[in-house]
Amino acid sequence: MAITDTDFAAANQRGAAKKAAFPEALNVRYDKRAARVVITLASGLQIAFFPRDVQGLEKAHPEELADAVISPSGLGVHFPQLDVDLDIPALLEGFLGSKRWMAAQIGRAGGKTSSEAKAVAARKNGQRGGRPKKVSGLLPI
Repeated sequence: MAITDTDFAAANQRGAAKKAAFPEALNVRYDKRAARVVITLASGLQIAFFPRDVQGLEKAHPEELADAVISPSGLGVHFPQLDVDLDIPALLEGFLGSKRWMAAQIGRAGGKTSSEAKAVAARKNGQRGGRPKKVSGLLPI
């Protein structure tokens, strides 16, 4: 796919608009004591998050997080050892991964939630004999 001069100019305009709307990252570091990635923005705001909560960083070791660098635009962070890039505007908007990945994380957390209603339903199910046993490889005759 060829990029035209018009496409290039439009991309530059979008980039300039994004840079005007969001503060640039000035520094990124991994705080071993707090076990968090900390990004300092030009606005003075610091973003700190647990790597386990971010797509691509969830299984990273501290030494893989220590050499993170700010992208040339100032709107991204790159983790060279992991080949993972984070978008600062997306982090500020609360997105720690793709929509699909975030939905899976929310679903996983919801599945772990316990409530009185869930406990009552489980007890009621247990009185009925619980889940039916799986029969593998056999067809009813």
